[in-house]
Amino acid sequence: MATDVDIPKRQITPVPVPVLPISVPQKRPLEDDHAPPVSSPLNPNPDVKPNKTLSHDEVAAMAREKPARSKKETLKKRESKAGAGADSSRATPDPKIKELPPNESSPMRYKLAPPKPSDFETARGPVFTPHHEVTAPDGSTIQFYETSEHVYNKKSFHYLHCIADPAFPSSFYYRQTEPEPYGAHISFEDAATHMYMDQLGRHITTDKGFRTARANVAVRQGRWYWECKITRGTIKSSPDGNVESHGHVRMGFARREASLDAPVGYDAYSYGIRDVQGQKVHMSRPKDFFPPGEEIREGDVVGLEIQLPSEHLHRKVVQGQYNPAVDLLDEDEPSIEAANIVRDRIPIRFKQHIYLEKIDYHTTKELEDLMNPSPAGPSGTIGSRPADRPNPNHQVPALRTLPKSCIRVYKNGVLMGTPFTDLLAFLPPASKPQAQVGAREGMDDGMAGYYPAISVFRGGAAEVNFGPHFWYPPPGYADADTDGDVDMVDADADTVKVATTTAKGKLDKVRPVAERYDEQIVEDIVADVVDEVDFWMRDGARVIDRTGGRDGKAETTAGIAPGREEIKELVQDD
Repeated sequence: MATDVDIPKRQITPVPVPVLPISVPQKRPLEDDHAPPVSSPLNPNPDVKPNKTLSHDEVAAMAREKPARSKKETLKKRESKAGAGADSSRATPDPKIKELPPNESSPMRYKLAPPKPSDFETARGPVFTPHHEVTAPDGSTIQFYETSEHVYNKKSFHYLHCIADPAFPSSFYYRQTEPEPYGAHISFEDAATHMYMDQLGRHITTDKGFRTARANVAVRQGRWYWECKITRGTIKSSPDGNVESHGHVRMGFARREASLDAPVGYDAYSYGIRDVQGQKVHMSRPKDFFPPGEEIREGDVVGLEIQLPSEHLHRKVVQGQYNPAVDLLDEDEPSIEAANIVRDRIPIRFKQHIYLEKIDYHTTKELEDLMNPSPAGPSGTIGSRPADRPNPNHQVPALRTLPKSCIRVYKNGVLMGTPFTDLLAFLPPASKPQAQVGAREGMDDGMAGYYPAISVFRGGAAEVNFGPHFWYPPPGYADADTDGDVDMVDADADTVKVATTTAKGKLDKVRPVAERYDEQIVEDIVADVVDEVDFWMRDGARVIDRTGGRDGKAETTAGIAPGREEIKELVQDD
């Protein structure tokens, strides 16, 4: 129904605009020409922009004022320019080849003077001066000489003959060599002073107290045999203990750490046999070994055989990875893994000779404590000394022993027994060099091992025989004499049958120490070649001239520091 009264329309309530308080300052817009008045790491050089707005022409002019970017020529253009010119040098610059840093398996390198012309000559042995003669039990006369003009291994340094060779420029031309007499013999350098030998290194004596000399070969694995004949020693002994003799002789095996100024068996690094009563000696503790009534007299031949496990198993022992329940002790060359030989050596001069000098292995505190036990341990506290005897899994590497290792002794071809078993391990870290500048632990230089050793006392004399023709060959040596390698069996013209002479493994055969000399020479040659290639790679795979311009095939590089004017001269007191 219509009414005369109009209904008012609904209107939206106006919302007042909020007014900010006057106390809160408003942010002013940053101008384009704003810059901090003080320099800071983020604005090291503030550049105030002009206030006025630049025109399009002014902006283009400023862009033209910027330094133009140099345009490099392409490789194709550079090669074409080099080909068109008379210069035959490469258009591309030579790459910057830097000497590669040595790794832990590389030998240390020294800056040396260039070799002298005489360094390329064959190495010479010692000078022999006649000293005295001795009549052997068979009536023959033995001439002994005093050796001179050669270095001695002492004061924890080991010396080996070397020669300069043009085929080894990266090794400063020096490599290892051997002087006459060739073959296995008593080492003239690895002997104590005041010892007299013949010119072949087979006979030895002294007029002083006990002195020891080692052979020039090291035994590292397998079975090896050598003989020692007493030419002057015990004549007879009476029941009351009196001994009539011309001197005394001991023989055995010794490591590099063994003292040469004491008899073999004096410390923990050697195992020896006494001529008196045929006793065995280790760590200066003689114990009865020969049967009662048996002893070593003049004319007797003592045979010594050593048996060592493979180097593969040896490394497991010294690295703490040996597990007797898993590892096969009778393994015969289980892998082709070779020892990592690292030889830190430097050439030195001694009179008319040149040698490679290296830091030798040194005695360790653990084995000194084993030799001289005391209630106070290495740290000086009571009861801290480990109670465990040497074993393959000892917590100390120097006190770990080699499984199935032993030394057997024969007298005139008759087996006397096995005086020593479980020989101490010798591969690093069981052996350590003397702590000094340049010495690195854990490195195997290839010379660690057990050496045939002989000791003489006040007129005692002996003759060594390293084979292959022995006075009394050990049992089974007849098979080993054929090397057990390969025999050709009769067959038709188109077929060749190959058969082995023995079922024994190479490590189980008895071999003469003389064969070990040939193996050691091969190992030294291989190690020299490996070192040369290593140095060559560290030089950037190039040969660098180190002779002052005398090497026409080498590359002259200014980046190589010059060496000394002369190689160090060694002086030794007698």
